[in-house]
Amino acid sequence: MSSLNRGVSKVEVVLKWDPSAMGEPPHDLDLVAATFTSDAPAEPDYLVHFGSRSPDGTITLDRQSRTGQGFGDDEEMTLELDRLGSGYVRVVVGVAIQQRDGRRTFGDVANPALRVMEGYTELARHDFAGLAEATAATVAEFVRADSGAWEFRTSVRGFDTDPQSFGALMGA
Repeated sequence: MSSLNRGVSKVEVVLKWDPSAMGEPPHDLDLVAATFTSDAPAEPDYLVHFGSRSPDGTITLDRQSRTGQGFGDDEEMTLELDRLGSGYVRVVVGVAIQQRDGRRTFGDVANPALRVMEGYTELARHDFAGLAEATAATVAEFVRADSGAWEFRTSVRGFDTDPQSFGALMGA
């Protein structure tokens, strides 16, 4: 892909899943982005998720669902990497499942799917098939190269943790 040679600049991460069966508590999946600086490469400087925004407006959660109902994508996050301050060297994107109604894993959620897009170019697609026992997962990583350009890396790793603790684990 020629767009990767010059680095990625503006990326959308979209997540969808099917609603729970009638009578079952709803599944609530959340997109989460963690930013890292060169001073603390494994500890998030800040997190972006439902109810939290990036201080500079470069990472936004554009759509948020608590049930998976509706047409199209249920959650959408935009990352304007080219606008991030030069002190930021890494951004990790993940998905966490809310655990309000008991422990839920990706195996419990019907048809979860995620796409990472730059414009019309699909950089990655995940269906969480290998993460059936996980309650959270990192799905993408963006790293600033020495040239200043952002590089995309697929980074799928499952975790067994609650959404509140997930942010601290994303950089490991």
